[in-house]
Amino acid sequence: MATSQAIRLRPEELRSLGFASISGTYAGIGASFDNPIKILFVQNLTDATLMFSLDGIDDHFPLVENGFILLDIGTNKSFEQGLFIAEGTRIYVKESGTPTSGSVYVSVFYGSGN
Repeated sequence: MATSQAIRLRPEELRSLGFASISGTYAGIGASFDNPIKILFVQNLTDATLMFSLDGIDDHFPLVENGFILLDIGTNKSFEQGLFIAEGTRIYVKESGTPTSGSVYVSVFYGSGN
């Protein structure tokens, strides 16, 4: 029987935060990551520009209303090699404009040998 060298792409649970929970200070969007992340997809489906952070302190990137950022940093690498977003990282959001509807969503994917 041949041994498979395949790496499976697996999702973690979707994280979200509604507009009413977004203020002028950083709020965490769901829980921190359980695995080293290969793909990060952040969607701002509110009606305002928002600021995002990977540490809850520093501004890292803004997203306009109905905008997204997709970081595919490790899909084409082996299980142990390549760049990853560290396990335990959490995405945070705060107002840049004031949202009155919608939510933000964080979808993440990791590599698994199982």
